[in-house]
Amino acid sequence: MLKKITLLLLFLVTICSYAQEDAWVYLTDKPNETVALNNPISILTQKALDRKQNHGIAIDVRDVPVHEPYIATLKSQTGITVMAKSKWFNAVHVRGTETDISALTSLPFVDNIDFADNGLDTGSRSAAVYDKTEIEDASIVFTYGNTQNQVEMINADNLHLDDFTGEGITIAVMDAGFPNVNTMAAFQRLRDNGDLLDGYDFVNRDDNVYASTINSHGTRVLSTMAAFVQDEFVGTAPDASYYLFLTEDATSENPVEESYWVEAAERADSLGVDMINTSLGYTQYDNSNYNYTPADMNGQVAFITKGASIAAEKGILVVVSAGNAGASSWQTVGAPADSPNVLSIGGVDEAGNYVAFSSQGSVAQVGYQKPDVVARAGTAYVVDENNVITQNNGTSFSSPILCGGIASLWQAIPNASPVEVMDYVRQSASQYTMPDEFLGYGIPDLALARTLGVEQEAFDSFSFYPNPVKDLLKFNLPVDIDDFQVAIYSQLGQKVSEKSISHEFNTIDVSELSSGIYLIQLSSESNSKTLKFIKGKY
Repeated sequence: MLKKITLLLLFLVTICSYAQEDAWVYLTDKPNETVALNNPISILTQKALDRKQNHGIAIDVRDVPVHEPYIATLKSQTGITVMAKSKWFNAVHVRGTETDISALTSLPFVDNIDFADNGLDTGSRSAAVYDKTEIEDASIVFTYGNTQNQVEMINADNLHLDDFTGEGITIAVMDAGFPNVNTMAAFQRLRDNGDLLDGYDFVNRDDNVYASTINSHGTRVLSTMAAFVQDEFVGTAPDASYYLFLTEDATSENPVEESYWVEAAERADSLGVDMINTSLGYTQYDNSNYNYTPADMNGQVAFITKGASIAAEKGILVVVSAGNAGASSWQTVGAPADSPNVLSIGGVDEAGNYVAFSSQGSVAQVGYQKPDVVARAGTAYVVDENNVITQNNGTSFSSPILCGGIASLWQAIPNASPVEVMDYVRQSASQYTMPDEFLGYGIPDLALARTLGVEQEAFDSFSFYPNPVKDLLKFNLPVDIDDFQVAIYSQLGQKVSEKSISHEFNTIDVSELSSGIYLIQLSSESNSKTLKFIKGKY
């Protein structure tokens, strides 16, 4: 009898929990917009303002916080619980009954409501299966230097040899839990150098990001970038700086986690963060009415995906694990890895071969490639919450391995924009000319990506004089690169001269050319640039 009562109570709790709906309430305006935009330091840190200026990112109404009196009014409404807020979307994530949420439309500042249960709006979503973290421990005996493979595979070791270890790059890690990061020996170097900056638990709404011990996924993810154990383990960006944001509620699956993630991304933006790594993905929830479908993974549907795209627009380089659904019926990448504006990372084993669990690209991603690139996801080396070096499977680890490598790369080419850095990473990859839905563009070579970036900077700084010219055309060449091919063409496209130039031989005699307008083409193995000059009369 007791068992039957327990089952009945469980059934009633389930029914009651599903009576509570989740929804995004979009607001009409931000009354504080003008004042805030006229005084941007009041809403963004100086580091954030500097980053936006360096990358030519405009400050706009999306940077202005949600109007707090509107939030207070929503909190006071019958049956409404405010779960999260987003300044980028000018929206508030609420929970309540369908009736109570729908009643919010009577408030003058509510523009529209989007229920997580798409069936309460228009259309519906079908169920899908996707394990977003999928950690599988492997019983392997560790030996000295085993972390070398995952670093060398992407050629990050060559960056480290040149002292590019992520110094000056700030990374926000959005994940499920970071127990013991503040005490573990593997992160002692990080703490001693002042690179463990801050953290926040968006699920429990407190500053103690290390308190939650339900899930250690974030600790392991962070270790692939930031941990350092003498002679045993070196992360791919041991000298980068890190913010830790807990956005994943390990006790349940609910769309509010998407809203927590967007809130964290907004905070990262306001703090001036350069990069975000997130080894999370969303497709299925406890309430199946909230589920996405594979067709929804088109970069336009999921709230978190749209938030990740805005983060990229704001000048943050977003790195996301592709997902672990490659061998399941779901198969394709999850949200936010489906955004065309983020770098989505699939997985390979230590030999560089595709691992079956790594999520793939699909027809849903029209006009863009997913995954973008890959790194080691099969039995990757991590440090667990007990300060033990172990091995785990999952694109949860290929993502931060590469994120840290890219941080070291960006330190080497600091003038590159986030979009340019992503392009260099793709171009350096092993199958850039023939991408597929398993490996994307392939395994990046970050040392080659650095060369591509340096060459581009060289082309950007290349100049010549005088113009108009009478006899000798002189070239200003960047310090980092020597040996360019220069070709001169008439306006009709006829090549009239060709020569190699260098720092030692940096002039071309054009005295024999007829007066007029010419095109000059500068070329290297991977770049070319064409400019005009005028040959003056004698």
